[in-house]
Amino acid sequence: MRKIQKNGMFQFTNRSKHISFLLTRRMIIWISALFFFVPSISKSREKAKPKQTRTIKSPQSAKTIKKSKAPAIIGRASKPLPVIMLDPGHGGKDPGAIGRSGTYEKHIAYAAAQELSRQLRQTGRYNVVLTRNADRFIPLSGRVELAQKHRANLFISMHADALRNSSIRGASVYTLSNSASDAQTAALARVENNADRYGGPNVHAVSPAVQNILASLVKEETKKESITMAKSIVTAFRPQIGLLSNPRRHAAFVVLKSADIPSILVEMGFMSNRIDESALRQAAHRTVVASAMRNAIDRYFAIGGSMTHLTG
Repeated sequence: MRKIQKNGMFQFTNRSKHISFLLTRRMIIWISALFFFVPSISKSREKAKPKQTRTIKSPQSAKTIKKSKAPAIIGRASKPLPVIMLDPGHGGKDPGAIGRSGTYEKHIAYAAAQELSRQLRQTGRYNVVLTRNADRFIPLSGRVELAQKHRANLFISMHADALRNSSIRGASVYTLSNSASDAQTAALARVENNADRYGGPNVHAVSPAVQNILASLVKEETKKESITMAKSIVTAFRPQIGLLSNPRRHAAFVVLKSADIPSILVEMGFMSNRIDESALRQAAHRTVVASAMRNAIDRYFAIGGSMTHLTG
């Protein structure tokens, strides 16, 4: 770089002035670039970092969270439906009574139980279980055990027996008692209680002494509810189905000896009578019988019914 001294002062030549100007200009550009570039770097770093929010927890809010950790749900569970056990009498190697035209009681009982089951399920108000869903033999004690296993609220055994006197016809309903209400019912109970003879050597019939013990174990409340159900069915039958002169009867039926399940035995008619047999062979008549029984069951549970297993 060349300098010229003039009046005691050094001055740059034109060339040096030009270089100085260029250097100054470049410095300004660099400084400006730094001015804009540095904030952009800091901003990009801020964007790259995840946002951290600070929460201030007060003792009161902490207590609230702790309390609402497991909220209770109230009023959501629906009540369980009553369980109704339908017991089609006989089955398998036990034909039951045989009608004058050769009709087997076991088939009539099963067909009627299926129709009643269909009507009850259609209401959506009950759980319905059958002791047998096919033509098979079940011991009397096995039928009671099934009702207890399913925690039934009502047990209905369905039959169409035969009597020596073929002129007797009509439906009837039976409840449990140590003594029979009449000679005809006593004979009927003996026949029904002897059904286990078809089970062979592995199935032992219940002796009269054991029958009395079992009957004594049945709770009084259960007996009362059984009678209430029997009355309800007689009332439902009366306008449209022929009844015996004294349709509500009692005897020591083994199949009714459940300690805490209201149990009844319904005779829909007698196979020994031509008119009853002919009617029970018709699906339309069995539908009428089932409809009356369904109405009786509805009435029974509408006034409280047996909720032993639902509340106990």
